[in-house]
Amino acid sequence: TEFAEKIGVSGSLLSYIEIGSKPITDEFVEKMYTAFPDLKNALDLQFDWVTITFSDMTGEQVINNVMRLKPELFLERSTTQNFYTREFAFAGEKNIYVQDFEPTTDEHGQDEQKTGTTMYLTGQGTRLFEKALLEQGLTWKKFFVQAKRFKGTFSRLDIALNDNWGLLDMDEIIEATQQNRFWSKSRSFAIHGNNQDGWTANFGKSPFVIRIYDKQKEQEQKGLETSIKNRVELELHANRAEQVISEWFENDNLVEYSLSILYTYLWFVDEPIDEEELKGTHVRERYIDSLKTMPAWSLLTSLGQSMKFVREPKEQSVDSILSWIMKYVVPSLEVLKKTGHWHEVIEAMDKANLSPEQEKLIKANLVNEITNAKSVLHQGNINFDKEKEKYDEETAEFEKKANLPF
Repeated sequence: TEFAEKIGVSGSLLSYIEIGSKPITDEFVEKMYTAFPDLKNALDLQFDWVTITFSDMTGEQVINNVMRLKPELFLERSTTQNFYTREFAFAGEKNIYVQDFEPTTDEHGQDEQKTGTTMYLTGQGTRLFEKALLEQGLTWKKFFVQAKRFKGTFSRLDIALNDNWGLLDMDEIIEATQQNRFWSKSRSFAIHGNNQDGWTANFGKSPFVIRIYDKQKEQEQKGLETSIKNRVELELHANRAEQVISEWFENDNLVEYSLSILYTYLWFVDEPIDEEELKGTHVRERYIDSLKTMPAWSLLTSLGQSMKFVREPKEQSVDSILSWIMKYVVPSLEVLKKTGHWHEVIEAMDKANLSPEQEKLIKANLVNEITNAKSVLHQGNINFDKEKEKYDEETAEFEKKANLPF
């Protein structure tokens, strides 16, 4: 009764919806949004993995012209991965990295450079790269258009639907999967993990996989924190990835299109699926849509229509900079120190030009330190009288021992 009054519907209508006699309409969802605005923050969409191949470019060209990052920030090393022979890794880590072919010499001693490069942004790499996009004044869409101008083709694109409120219960998803209470265009599925470390359920095979997993527990296993409870991920390869990008460029409806993919390829219901029924024609319209949807899945897909496509670049703070330096940069600095290049680092730091954002960060940190110091003074934690008394006692003792003539 209280909930019905809050959103402005009759108690009887709410009862019918709860028992499944009436559907959740767009109008009903809008009423919920009006009464509970924070519901719009329950879900959001973001890219979680991006791989783009450039057939006629070198790694340096991709870093300079497409990514527009400073080459000196990348560590060059040999690799045998993905048939490439060379790798450029941002700060030496495989979060943002580029792979291509090392230059060779022909029989006449002439340099040869085989073209062909792949740019990789992992899950963490996409968050780091969003910071670079922000500083360049670019959106993901503008960056992808830029990549297309250089004839880039998408090898992989992961789209993450983040469940920030825990609308899904992974135990319920796993149980429904084990009990065959789901419909998928591909009946192939795999379950990994456990209740303690977190569950993962994969549906389908490459070039298209839908993955549902406990994001919070996954991050805890890595010693990291996240506000995301669960994640539904669309992992798209080759033509599948290209199809999504083309649709986005044409209609600017990434959220709607991603939800339509989810609806088309995976659906959870409240009773086991009849294998014989799946053999008939028009299975979706004739059979699947006649079954009751799992309530949590229904809520997820209903609220998903209004979710936002977000960029979440890692916030810069003195603590985050220090943490990043300690984890990724210090080992490289040790190499420079032991190879006699330390003075070059010091000189470069002295001559470095800080951006307005960095200057602002220094000022903010200084203000924060001053504020904290004032707070300590105001709280009376420093007793100057006591310190003066201690000083006088120590001075007298010193003078006595020194036997000074004054």
